[in-house]
Amino acid sequence: MEARTVEELPVGDDWQYEPKWDGFRCLAFRDGDQVKLQSKSGRPLERYFPDLVEALRRVGTKQFVLDGEIVIPIGGRLSFDDLLMRIHPAASRVAKLAAEYPAMFVIIDLLANDQGHALVQSPLEKRRASLETFAKKHLRKHARIRLSPATTKLPVAKKWFSTVGGNLDGIIAKRLSLPYRSGERDGMVKMKHLRTADCVVGGFRYGDGTRLVGSLLLGLYEDGLLHHVGFTSGFTADERKRMTAIVRPLIKAPGFNGRAPGGASRWSTKRSSDWQPLRTKLVVEVRYDHFTGERFRHGTGFIRWRPDKRPSQCTMEQVKNRGSETLKLLK
Repeated sequence: MEARTVEELPVGDDWQYEPKWDGFRCLAFRDGDQVKLQSKSGRPLERYFPDLVEALRRVGTKQFVLDGEIVIPIGGRLSFDDLLMRIHPAASRVAKLAAEYPAMFVIIDLLANDQGHALVQSPLEKRRASLETFAKKHLRKHARIRLSPATTKLPVAKKWFSTVGGNLDGIIAKRLSLPYRSGERDGMVKMKHLRTADCVVGGFRYGDGTRLVGSLLLGLYEDGLLHHVGFTSGFTADERKRMTAIVRPLIKAPGFNGRAPGGASRWSTKRSSDWQPLRTKLVVEVRYDHFTGERFRHGTGFIRWRPDKRPSQCTMEQVKNRGSETLKLLK
């Protein structure tokens, strides 16, 4: 099942609320000694998570289908960067990473029980009860397979949303009366964390085939150095004209005196090194959902210019999270 995004959590007796974990969605199948992991797009994941395959083989029953999220806990928080590193073509590299930082499977639904009976046509209320029974019976002492919490109490869900932060991606709400509807977004919604940050504009890139701004390059200070942390784009034609008039007079190296755009990373493209540095005079407010691996995970949304803020006020402190609280929710 998939979820559509909403701005407010739904209210009513027919809703169950769960944390939205920041990992790889996965279905785990076991039939005898055979274990299969399937991504949301239907691709096999066993080669990237051999440690999780072995963990699932240690479950005390040989039949089940679980829906859940693959995460990697490091130092009391979840690391999406280390999760991404697992998708590597070299089996030796995957094995090394698996030994250093084993994956965890956070289960959210039971699609077939330990008797091999399919539960997808059962309403969520019954599936959740079966899942909790399954977890108590088979996962009580299993460190690498954990049960995600769930509640029907809206205040509890709102507390999760407001206090956990970090690698908790938001809150999922599901209708208790509905069966499991694979690939559909009916009866399942998500409210994600959206945060804001004030960033220095340390440079910009021109749009493809034009001399107008395509994206603004964002920076945050740490220990006196301005580090490149991402970008914001998606401007209208009029906005790009106005921005170009603002930034062109400020073109001057170095722009970023810490980590600069263009370095090798999993986000690099052939245009990564093609950018214009700016004097550090401009501050913008942006919205974002995740900051991990010393940068914004995705492109951020431009909100407004902040002429009232000094560039020196734009520090990494804004984006540090409370991810160490995340794992306390897991049973």
